[in-house]
Amino acid sequence: MTASEPPGTPGPAAPYDAVVLAGGAARRLGGADKPGLRVGGRPLLDRVLAACATATTTVVVAEPRETVRPVEWAREDPPGGGPLAALDAGLRHTSAEHVVVLSADLPFLTRATVGRLLDALRTGDAPKGPTQPDGVLLTDPDGRDQPLVAAYRADALRRELAALTAAHGGVTGLPLRRLTAALDLTRISDPVASFDCDTWDDIAAARARIREHGNVLDEWISAVKDELGIDLDVDTGLLLDVARDAAHGVARPAAPLTTFLVGYAAAQAGGGPEAVAEASRKAAALALRWAAEDAPDAKPTSGAEPTPDAG
Repeated sequence: MTASEPPGTPGPAAPYDAVVLAGGAARRLGGADKPGLRVGGRPLLDRVLAACATATTTVVVAEPRETVRPVEWAREDPPGGGPLAALDAGLRHTSAEHVVVLSADLPFLTRATVGRLLDALRTGDAPKGPTQPDGVLLTDPDGRDQPLVAAYRADALRRELAALTAAHGGVTGLPLRRLTAALDLTRISDPVASFDCDTWDDIAAARARIREHGNVLDEWISAVKDELGIDLDVDTGLLLDVARDAAHGVARPAAPLTTFLVGYAAAQAGGGPEAVAEASRKAAALALRWAAEDAPDAKPTSGAEPTPDAG
């Protein structure tokens, strides 16, 4: 139950675009700036943008603001026209065959979940042909559809948006279910990734969840990577092993200093998981050699035995 990725988590294999709906009045939050509310030190919007970071084009439908990575901005006309109008506005900026549609209040959405939605959309019941669904969406723990945590075929969305516009003279104010009811949808149950923050109790629950023992370290690493602009899968177990060896074999302050130097060495070597692993291996081996010299039965491992002073 964490929003971070395990090392080596693959992203979606084929191009896709993303539309993130970040408007809305947030009435149940007293009109607070919901996309800007922080969970784990990061705005909710930035957490969602991290989950769809592999999108070719990411469109955020809202007033422009500072974000963790560059995006395109769009706005429904008139502003506040509802999620269907916002989706229509965002979709106009996309060109990929498949589009991920997300709300901006999903603290536990991950790249892996986005990939799972896209994989299910692309394969359907068969690799190609009429069995491919129009969309794949998540359901919440109560089995309710979450159409704003979904991947769709862009042509299916455009087809139904055009039909609704023709029938009603526009889509402003129409509920999103008018669109999804006309689509052939596949559903995936995911009670964690589908969790959204509509109330202050939801915000409190999300903040508490990421601080649970099994989640806090991965969440912290994800937050630091976003803050520092690092797009690198970090093997936290490997780095913790290096820190442990340095702390136990040398001195406790050696742990953070050693991991810093490992990172610096990896950057000097060109970066990447392989460079981090090689620098970690060397540092861990050095720490073990250092510790071995303090063992009661330690003997020289190289060079000549010391000779007594002739004098």
